[in-house]
Amino acid sequence: MNEVINIKDVEAKVLTIRQQAVLLAQDVAELYGVETREVSQAIKNNPLKFPDGYVFELTGEEVGSLKSKFLTLGEGAGRGHYSKRGYKAFTEKGLYMLATILKGERAVLTTLAIIETFAKVRSMVRDMERLQTMRRTRLMTAASKAISDSLRPRFIHSLRPTTGRPIGRRSSS
Repeated sequence: MNEVINIKDVEAKVLTIRQQAVLLAQDVAELYGVETREVSQAIKNNPLKFPDGYVFELTGEEVGSLKSKFLTLGEGAGRGHYSKRGYKAFTEKGLYMLATILKGERAVLTTLAIIETFAKVRSMVRDMERLQTMRRTRLMTAASKAISDSLRPRFIHSLRPTTGRPIGRRSSS
C-alpha cells in the first residue's frame, strides 16, 4: 500500500456543483491511485451502475468557473493541458458504485475516507439548516414583538371609553 488516504485529503477535493457535493473524476482517480482514464473506463464499461444522478458531465460554464477557481495548469504544463473530453463529476451515489468496481486495499481505504467525508458533509448541512431555522425563528419572534409593541398603544387607545354620548338605548326610568 502506497499511502493512507485520510478524510482531510477527500474534504479538500469536494466541490459543490448543481447544489450537491461532488468529486471530479480526476480527483477520484488521484485518491484511488489510478489514472483518470481507468475511472472513465469503469463508467463506460458499467453503464447500469451509473444512471442519471450518479455521474454527470460538467457544462462549459461549470468548467469555465472551475478553471478560474480551482483547475490550474501543473508545472511544465502548457497549452492543451486541460481535458478535451469534458469533466465528469461523481455524486455520493456514483462514488459508492465506483467503489464496487475498483479493487484493492487502497481502494477500500479510499472508499472509507470518502464515506466518512460525505457523512461529515451531510452532518454539516444538517447543522447549517438547524442554525438557519433557529435564526429565522429568532428573527420572526423579534419582528412579531416589534409589531406587537408598535400596535399596543394604538390598540389600548382604541379601547378607552369615549367622553361623548353613550352608545345604545337609554333606559326610561
